[in-house]
Amino acid sequence: MNSFRFWSTILAVCVMIFCATPNHAQDWTQWRGANRDGNSPSISSQWPRTLTEEWKVTVGVGHSSPVVAKGKIYVFARQGDQETLLCLDAITGKEVWRSSQPVAYEMNPAATGHGKGPKSTPVVSNGTICTLGISGVISCHDAITGKLKWRREFSKQYPNTSPLYGTAMSPLVDNGLLIAHVGGQDKGALRAFNIETGEVKWSNELDGPAYASPIVVTLAGVRQVVTFTQKEFVGVDAGAGQQLWKLPAKSEYDMNSVTAIAYKDTLIVAREEQGLSEIRLASQAGKLVPVEIWNNKEHRLVMSSPVLQGNTLYGFSAVKKGQFFAIDADTGKTLWQGPGRMGENAAILNLGGKVLLLLTNDANLIVLPPDAGEYRPSHQYTVANSQTWAHPVLIGDRILIKDETTLRSLKAQ
Repeated sequence: MNSFRFWSTILAVCVMIFCATPNHAQDWTQWRGANRDGNSPSISSQWPRTLTEEWKVTVGVGHSSPVVAKGKIYVFARQGDQETLLCLDAITGKEVWRSSQPVAYEMNPAATGHGKGPKSTPVVSNGTICTLGISGVISCHDAITGKLKWRREFSKQYPNTSPLYGTAMSPLVDNGLLIAHVGGQDKGALRAFNIETGEVKWSNELDGPAYASPIVVTLAGVRQVVTFTQKEFVGVDAGAGQQLWKLPAKSEYDMNSVTAIAYKDTLIVAREEQGLSEIRLASQAGKLVPVEIWNNKEHRLVMSSPVLQGNTLYGFSAVKKGQFFAIDADTGKTLWQGPGRMGENAAILNLGGKVLLLLTNDANLIVLPPDAGEYRPSHQYTVANSQTWAHPVLIGDRILIKDETTLRSLKAQ
């Protein structure tokens, strides 16, 4: 082979490898993405009339969302009487490894329609993937080999190891610490573990855990974990675990489920019976105190977490049996409200500021231009034959959809 042909062949192989390998910059390693705010790179400003199914894999039941890291997809679900963590090849959907453990779980009668599968989304960090099962068991595995690094359950510490309707909060990783709210109804602790060893680095015996997931933000000069407990909305020092401030957040059924969102130097928080509020931390007598900037009671958020695009907040309210809305994040004023009867829940993603991707629990995938000034979808797709409570995830020009029992890859170009 002459020199020209040799280097032409090498170049062609390199191009094939590059095109076949997922872009790791688009990894989706935890609940609601890199910043836990629902922001994702846009795959296209042009959407096809139909989405093409590339592959479909039976993974098990549960509302846990898939995560993606370094060319692998991780899915956490229940198969029979076992909670199973699956590692799949991101291109083909073929199984790379699995890890399963028997998990007995008695459902609350009010939640039977949601099944016994896990609801918490895993988190991947520095080669380790961690899960929080529906009964409150933490497991951390080597993300490449699937080998179990450590596992913790808390039945000797708390009378209940999960809240009334099963564990749903998704843990996060900050500076090498896995942070999760462990325990159950009325009693628990926000706790930080060394992600490699499981050693407890700090613990704060707060209220029992809620269903919402924490975020880490720096506000009033302090890096802090912000999260709901069963009855409160709190900020805790991220390095040492001391509580910094709190805000009452009691709901009728202890159902705090909506992840807070950081906006400028404030927090936007949804308390089910108090609507949406913007909160700024002020220093008073040497202590941090949450001060309400605005409150909007027109929208009642139950399970769906909102997203920001610029200074507009987009969300999904339980009002009128499911209704999308937009509000001005600076003033709290409602900008528009969509039609009612859209479903029980919706997952919302902001795709690079170009479009919003809305997935209702009835498998209706909606593409909405954020600058439309009203609810005016550009495209709508039916993406499954069963309920879709898990969040969709984008890999390049593909969308991952987890329905009741399967994960499918849909091509959008």
